[in-house]
Amino acid sequence: MFDFKELEAFVWVVRLGSFRKGATKLHLTQPSISDRINRLEATVGESLLERATRPIQPTLRGREFFAHAERLLSGRDEAMRLFQDEGAFSGTLRLGVIETIANSWFPAFMRQLAERYPKLTLEMTVDISPSLHQRLADNDLDMLFAMDSAAMGPYATQTPLCTFEMGMFASPTLAEQLAEDDERFASTPFISFSKQARPYTELVSYLSDQGITQPKVHCTSTLMTILRMSSEGLGIGVLPVATVEDVISHGELVRLPLTTPLPPMIYEAIWRNANYPDFCASVARLGRQCAETYSQQHAHSNP
Repeated sequence: MFDFKELEAFVWVVRLGSFRKGATKLHLTQPSISDRINRLEATVGESLLERATRPIQPTLRGREFFAHAERLLSGRDEAMRLFQDEGAFSGTLRLGVIETIANSWFPAFMRQLAERYPKLTLEMTVDISPSLHQRLADNDLDMLFAMDSAAMGPYATQTPLCTFEMGMFASPTLAEQLAEDDERFASTPFISFSKQARPYTELVSYLSDQGITQPKVHCTSTLMTILRMSSEGLGIGVLPVATVEDVISHGELVRLPLTTPLPPMIYEAIWRNANYPDFCASVARLGRQCAETYSQQHAHSNP
């Protein structure tokens, strides 16, 4: 079977009408380019060039083959541009995102992603980390912005993405009641993410360390529901600090002081090694930049 080097030699000799000019164009010696064309003709089983004419012309079958050779080379160049020019990426990225990220720096990330890769199509799934990991394992997703990279298999790669400080929040009325009665804290319901999510398990472990071994924890799958329930005074919401800045500024929630801080939530970018790995690494870098910018802009909301 012939290779692209042989096709390239043939195409340039035909275009320029000379072995010497073709060799100069490809930075080869004339014997080298002659050898490539000889191998090509041996593969196809007949002569492709009329060597006795000046300038050199293709044979009848050579002219037909020339058109195919040009298309093959053009297709090769177009395929290679997918890897050489990231901005030309035109595939579909199936991205799984946890809700905390979706409701914080993700909109800014989306704007920059669209500017950098205008031909990219995004299929976005918002869910908890365990569910996203399962879909990545099933090849239903190409990439995640999630937690628990330890759950991934050898088919994937991860890199640090961002860290969110966690806090406890209550309505102004409930916060005042808690301040007046320290013992009320242990009996007040807490509001967190679903039991399958890391924030829930981290909260239960934290409360146990504080001596609250049987807390009442209302679980929900969405950050917005935690915000609403907390604002209505239905319990103490456990949330990433940066995501509640607007609610605090409007006086709907108050951050509760804690003697021992909650453990932070650490998020990572995770992608399948077989699905656009270089492109996903570039997307991860952009995500980290957007997360860092968001963190700097909201740093003043932290006490």
